[in-house]
Amino acid sequence: MTAIEFTNVSKNFTSGHKEIQALKDNSFTIEAGEFVAILGPSGSGKSTLLTIAGGLQKPSSGQVIISGQDISQLSNADLAKLRLEEIGFILQASNLVPYLTVADQFVLFDKVKKSDNSQYRDQLLEQLGIADLADKYPEDLSGGEQQRVAIAKALYNDPTLILADEPTASLDTDRAYEVVDILAQEAKDKQKAIVMVTHDKRMIKKCDRILEMHDGVVEEV
Repeated sequence: MTAIEFTNVSKNFTSGHKEIQALKDNSFTIEAGEFVAILGPSGSGKSTLLTIAGGLQKPSSGQVIISGQDISQLSNADLAKLRLEEIGFILQASNLVPYLTVADQFVLFDKVKKSDNSQYRDQLLEQLGIADLADKYPEDLSGGEQQRVAIAKALYNDPTLILADEPTASLDTDRAYEVVDILAQEAKDKQKAIVMVTHDKRMIKKCDRILEMHDGVVEEV
């Protein structure tokens, strides 16, 4: 089953009097259960691609289909609902709520879904080696620990699509490999589509496919 489909997607920005084409007519699909890495130099369009895939900005042209819906045509309310229910984000900045403990970072999802999935939360924290930090606040955590909490949050809501922007950048090598192993296992066991932007080619061994970006164009490697 196709998790996300790009059809002739382009994105243009205006800088002063100059128009910059960040993405150029890209078409590709990612299936459920696939773990896909996107490589490319800085400025090649990787982050723009990821934000469009997550509905955080709209393409200038083309279609992005998630769960059978062209997300560029959704209202802001429907788009927010789709992001909450279908998409998990792992960003370079952990974006944790500063006044909530690690355990309480997950409360919003429980309130929205009117459920208590604390057992799964505890399992994720254990997998990521941060179970002993459940009562700590973000300011008490190292950068790597904050990133692992952010990864647990992205997995917690059981999304169909996970978008990861340099998820291992602030982790040491051993932890980075563990995180990539967890993402690969999530893709296989739960048929999630996972897209990981990375500069670290060591982290792509577990990936099913490699896409490479140059000057706004995605190519299969």
